Amino acid sequence: MSLLSLACSHTFSPFSQRFSGNRNWVFPRNRFHVKSATSPEDVSSSSAQTSFLSVLCPLLNLFSGGDPSHERNYTLEVATSSLSTLARLPWGSRSLSEGLYNQEMDNSDSLMRLQLFEFEACPFCRRVREAITELDLSVEVYPCPKGSVRHREMVRKFGGKEQFPFLIDPNTGISMYESGDIVNYLFQQYGKGKNPTLGLLESTLITGWMPTILRAGRGMTLWEKARIDLPPKKLELFSYENNSYARIVREALCELELPYILHNVGEGSSRTKLLLDASGSKEVPYLIDPNTGTQFGDYKKILSYLFQMYSAPIVTV
Repeated sequence: MSLLSLACSHTFSPFSQRFSGNRNWVFPRNRFHVKSATSPEDVSSSSAQTSFLSVLCPLLNLFSGGDPSHERNYTLEVATSSLSTLARLPWGSRSLSEGLYNQEMDNSDSLMRLQLFEFEACPFCRRVREAITELDLSVEVYPCPKGSVRHREMVRKFGGKEQFPFLIDPNTGISMYESGDIVNYLFQQYGKGKNPTLGLLESTLITGWMPTILRAGRGMTLWEKARIDLPPKKLELFSYENNSYARIVREALCELELPYILHNVGEGSSRTKLLLDASGSKEVPYLIDPNTGTQFGDYKKILSYLFQMYSAPIVTV
């Protein structure tokens, strides 16, 4: 029996509207809600962990590095991010053979990108991003930091509650909560039906919190000076989940609540050639902003650019 039990409801997700290769509208399919395959005990445990996170986040804010746009101690930034990487090895660092199987699908005009609503500091969102790296998928990321002015409301409207991560797959019409269910679904749908990598799910409860704590809540709260209006086109980021430098950039994108296309290029990724063509290097992070024609491959330059370009305009009297 499948891990997922589906119940159809005749509503549509606006995020499913995309253009096909010939620029015609692709009509959204019926939307499905997934009944969790998680046991009642696991649901209770998950609720307790979510409650703990709601208490931990404000505490971490007190010890965070302050205004994320200000000059940083980059030695400390890289050190804490590198320790976070060590805590989560080997998950989210390389592409598995399942991902290569799906790369042909990923490049197809008929396949639409998955949409992930999450925030960088959340350990359960991290679990899903690790799976996406291992499956070599490109996804649309809609950051949902504390104080969100748009994406959290979208999740409440289309999912029924404010809980993260929240996944929409416009290719199958499925939308779902619960990180464990999402990971199982992704491997079933995009990983030849294989089980998740050994330890990926179980380790979250042990070391999944370490990046959140070590990074002192970076990538958790909306920057108070972030622009409210969205850029016309989504930014694009070449990254993989457990890269120390890419993590720092993803935190900034979350704090600015900027939606972006995440191109995962873990070790062995079939998407590496796209990165080489764009940047001439295999190094990540690499940011492309189609709104300004700007491209960067240095995380410090990316941070400076993001907080300058996407800060709210100063109102003068």
